[in-house]
Amino acid sequence: MQNQLRIYNSLTRKKELFEPLNPPFVGMYVCGPTVYNDVHLGNLRTFLSFDIIYRYLKHLGYKVRYVRNITDVGHLESDADEGEDKIGKRAKLENLEPMEVVQKYANSFHRVTAEFNLLDPDIEPSAIAHIQEQIKMVGTLLEKGVAYEVNGSVYFDVKKYNEHEKYGILSGRKLEELMAGSRDLEGQEEKRSIVDFALWKKASPSHIMRWESPWSEGFPGWHLECSVMSTKYLGETFDIHGGGMDLKFPHHECEIAQSVGAYGKQPVRYWIHTNMLTVNGQKMSKSLGNSFLPQELFTGSHELLSEPYSPMTVRFFMLQSHYSSTLDFSDEALKAAKKGYKKMINGLVLAKKLQYKPEEGVEINAKAVEQTDRIIENIYRALNDDFNTAQAIAQLFNLLKKINSLSTGNLKFAEIGEETFSKVTSTYITIVEDILGLIEEKPAEVEGFIDIIIDLYKEAKQARDYDKVDELRAKLKKYGVVLKDMKDSIGWAYEE
Repeated sequence: MQNQLRIYNSLTRKKELFEPLNPPFVGMYVCGPTVYNDVHLGNLRTFLSFDIIYRYLKHLGYKVRYVRNITDVGHLESDADEGEDKIGKRAKLENLEPMEVVQKYANSFHRVTAEFNLLDPDIEPSAIAHIQEQIKMVGTLLEKGVAYEVNGSVYFDVKKYNEHEKYGILSGRKLEELMAGSRDLEGQEEKRSIVDFALWKKASPSHIMRWESPWSEGFPGWHLECSVMSTKYLGETFDIHGGGMDLKFPHHECEIAQSVGAYGKQPVRYWIHTNMLTVNGQKMSKSLGNSFLPQELFTGSHELLSEPYSPMTVRFFMLQSHYSSTLDFSDEALKAAKKGYKKMINGLVLAKKLQYKPEEGVEINAKAVEQTDRIIENIYRALNDDFNTAQAIAQLFNLLKKINSLSTGNLKFAEIGEETFSKVTSTYITIVEDILGLIEEKPAEVEGFIDIIIDLYKEAKQARDYDKVDELRAKLKKYGVVLKDMKDSIGWAYEE
């Protein structure tokens, strides 16, 4: 399946056959969190999307080195190299040391990724741990003549770079239009051009986070850390780099310029960008009061929610849309996702329990086998089409119909044969758990308690105590579990 994977490349603006530099090895870098506040759902969608990419590449047999950085340097609030230091500002608000702020929100980020079952990256470097490498890259850019120093700060010379390269290659922006559309900003007069960006900033007296450098006591520019850390761990050119669409310009554009300026080559082969979340058709933002923190979802405490939603429900909800599409977030959509998730997990529970039963006198149904094989092929075709989880989930529900038919006896095991049966259950389990990363959410020791209730239920049925039967059913349903009377046994499932 490796040679069938196609990825939309933001650099070339088309889907391309995925051909890593040094197969089977794949280098992937994703811009991680700036740890000065809690992670929001929009950020989470990006990290979830790359979790799927990471999982699927590994499933295809690639040896992936996944690098996701932690931004713990106190960068300025504005892309225009002005404003207050983000981490320093939070430190003052919370009466903490800057590194206490970093640790607090890094811990919070890791708790959230664990709750949503995101795999840890292979390497998670921090910007502070790579200050010396950043200083070295600034020196290289000065030597190459695409940077200049003024008053202790160092800036990237975009116009000089653009004489031989193309600034705007990723975002499609033209330098002339950027310059014409920019307004002069107070404090920018030391730059040669308004489009230049900081590589190193001299710290003001109030700036808390600062380091010694050949030019001043200061701190690195925002864009520098990702160029430095991706190069250190993945090489001067690597396979995949990504993040949210909001990072395409200026952050990723500036990364390209820095790396090409320093090393004379494009740093990344495939650029991947995730799209944003909206809420009831509006852009998600704090100012509109429609942004969500994960805990507000889990508790249902947000005013736009009618009930709590679990991490796996939210994960399933996000997977129902392609990562490059806008995803509209609403209470109604989450309710539908809750039903869909439970239906899929009921299938997972069933697929793990089903065992092949040989049946004499039943012949292979070639049409049923062909139909089943086609569904499995379609699941992989969807994932090979730029990791299209939405289409894969639709096909997965088709495969679930086969599993349910086998369970009820509407489809005989011998009609598809043991080999196809094994392919059905193993594919379903692998796609749900290993690639989509969905896990069964259940109370502690739930199966033991349910078994006790089922025993009581059987006794009540045998005694024809139908009031007790109804009572036990109602009690389990209250906790989202329904009993199923089958021919030879009594089963249970999560209420859909």
